[in-house]
Amino acid sequence: MAAIWVSALILVAASVNVVAGTHELGVNWGTMASHSINPKIVVQLLKDNGFRKVKLFDSDPWMVGFLAGTGIEVMLGIPNDQLEFLSEDYGNAKDWVQENCTAHLHNEGVNIKYIAVGNEPFLTSYKGRFTKTAFPAMKNIQKALNEAGVGGKIKVVMPHNADVYESKSDKPSDGEFRSDIRDLMHQIVRYLKDNKSPFVVNIYPFLSLYLNSKFPSDFAFFDGGHQIQDKNVQYNNVFEANFDTLVNALKKAGTPNLPILVGEIGWPTDGHKEANKANAKKFYDGLFRVLASDKGTPLRRGEIQVYLFGLFDEDTKSIEPGNFERHWGIFDFDGKPKFEMDMSGNGAQKELVAAKGVKYLPKEWCVLASYATNQKLIDDQISWACSKSDCTALQDGASCSSLQLKDKASYAFNSYYQMNDQDENACDFKGLGTVVIQDPSTESCKFNTQILVCGATRLSFVCGAITSFISLVTLFSFL
Repeated sequence: MAAIWVSALILVAASVNVVAGTHELGVNWGTMASHSINPKIVVQLLKDNGFRKVKLFDSDPWMVGFLAGTGIEVMLGIPNDQLEFLSEDYGNAKDWVQENCTAHLHNEGVNIKYIAVGNEPFLTSYKGRFTKTAFPAMKNIQKALNEAGVGGKIKVVMPHNADVYESKSDKPSDGEFRSDIRDLMHQIVRYLKDNKSPFVVNIYPFLSLYLNSKFPSDFAFFDGGHQIQDKNVQYNNVFEANFDTLVNALKKAGTPNLPILVGEIGWPTDGHKEANKANAKKFYDGLFRVLASDKGTPLRRGEIQVYLFGLFDEDTKSIEPGNFERHWGIFDFDGKPKFEMDMSGNGAQKELVAAKGVKYLPKEWCVLASYATNQKLIDDQISWACSKSDCTALQDGASCSSLQLKDKASYAFNSYYQMNDQDENACDFKGLGTVVIQDPSTESCKFNTQILVCGATRLSFVCGAITSFISLVTLFSFL
């Protein structure tokens, strides 16, 4: 049974970033949201909360530019859909490095440490789509870095899902790279070793609970309880068991001392019965204690470097892995902290610093009109609204799942209305919707008002005018 639990964790992926010790904390900054917070505000939030490392999923120059002069260590990302382009022609890789990396390395520039080539490109669900392009793209990018004279400072990495390794016995000691990509992975880890680059892996204990109803819940956390015995080694949490499965895979590949970074680790707060704030806080408290101890795992002693996943909730992420996928943030979509965190690992619980300067659309919501009685039409409009917005909080076990049907309709309508910037036509729903100024939220279910998206250099004039208009609307609503 122990093997099944380790395998369950290895099966699927998600996303996040952090490292041991407050001075080493990193976090994943994803932007798959209908309304993303201004990067200038985000960078200040990183600084206010002591995050010294950040992992990006692309290289948007607008975002990257705000990190200049901060000293924050940056991992730039190259999406999987660019791997073929970068692998087929070295000139493409050279241009990419010049435009997205070295352009930011001026005096008081961006502290770029890693280039992440691809994101979990060998997931089993991709069915080998990137196996021929990821490694060549990786080598081309590193060659371009070397030619630019920055290859000693900036290294390529390739973030992997934990499903790139397996264990025939489901115990860490039998860990090895997956049979269909074993030769390729051996080439990659040896290249990383020669290039003095770390192995980056994403580990999600939450997925063990999500994928296996018989998984002992305490083994997903760090408080002890369930244990597994692997020869002379004992494991009391699935994170360490999974990590050491990788350690053994690296040994068998001839790279036993290759450094390991945990590129994503975290716990979602909605969309599933196990995805809630209480469990997330419990998980992070345990994780931070482990990181602060600097004891490492049974097979890899010392500091464990990790990136938390993630910074914010992202309401346009694919929910194919599960409804929880849009709720990995330690901050809500608007930059408000979800719960206290002891990032020191020493019992010093404190509220994270919220994003400063976030502006909101007017305090109004779209709800199901009181006169609506056509149940079939209501059901149809709920389905339509949810197909074009985010209703993951309505799913079984989620924060809004206990709402009455009429309130679920209101939630769905409001989600669509807010995602479309409170456009009056977005609260029609064939005559079933109506706009109200009284917050319909309940104790457990939050009906959001969306943030106003303003760029520091993009649409700043227009945004300023809209902000002034909203202030007038808010004023007159109280007269």
